[in-house]
Amino acid sequence: MAAARSIASLTVSFGLVSIPVKLFSATEASKQISFNLLHKTCGSRLKQQYTCVKEEVLVAREDMAKGFEFAKDQYVMFSPEELKAMEEVGTHMAEITEFVPLEAVDPVYFDKAYYLAPDKGGAKPYALLASALRESKRCALGRWAARGKQYIVMIRPAEDGLVMQQLLYAGEVRAMKDLEIPQTEVKPAELKLAQMLIEQQANDTFDPAQYTDEVRTRIEAAVQKKVEGQEITLAEPQEQGGGQVIDLMEALRASLEKKAAPRGKPAEPVAERKPPKRAQQEEAVAPAARKRAKKA
Repeated sequence: MAAARSIASLTVSFGLVSIPVKLFSATEASKQISFNLLHKTCGSRLKQQYTCVKEEVLVAREDMAKGFEFAKDQYVMFSPEELKAMEEVGTHMAEITEFVPLEAVDPVYFDKAYYLAPDKGGAKPYALLASALRESKRCALGRWAARGKQYIVMIRPAEDGLVMQQLLYAGEVRAMKDLEIPQTEVKPAELKLAQMLIEQQANDTFDPAQYTDEVRTRIEAAVQKKVEGQEITLAEPQEQGGGQVIDLMEALRASLEKKAAPRGKPAEPVAERKPPKRAQQEEAVAPAARKRAKKA
């Protein structure tokens, strides 16, 4: 495997301490599968072109300008120089402004993640910040300017170092209170069974290697078949179950029994169920009937 390559260098300011670090992308865009648009008749690549909706003519790139729509079909135009003047100047500095508990930042605000590694002369303060965050169970929040923009960043401890998580602004995240979620009563028995099901499937750690992208695997296999000149057999689409009305308690019990049952053996019932009234009456009558039979 090729060694990771740094995409930038910056300094993390920690009080009066400066930590020179290298920035590495935590994800690999090259691993994504993408398709190109082709001409269906000859298989050649298509080239994107822009057309003026008013004059219905093709517009060359040098004749294009950026504009902001302030009302329906009304725009204000900006020159490249005006846009450049409004950009944030990159300082190569991530300035820490506060420290908060790790759980205080809702993951819904998480955006792109970067790995941080110590640069020349930064090993000691890097290790100090990582250890301090780990021991205090806190993360650092601050600002970082790059590519003409200003970002909120969270620096958090990982198992082997530090991760700089780019965060979304408050205006970029919808409030959950805007959703219409009805208040529904949860019965104690239902809650108990749900907790039992959670405990059956609970783990103390997350292992991403347990999860594989099955769609990617199917696409790669189909691409290879196409390359080799083979035909692809299309599977019949499976019917999806509709909005079935189910008994919640029965569904929970069945889930527990399915998880608890050893292979090859039927599952034992989770909770003892009361026999039907008819069966109870038959059991009560049976002893009396046996006595009459003996007397006879």
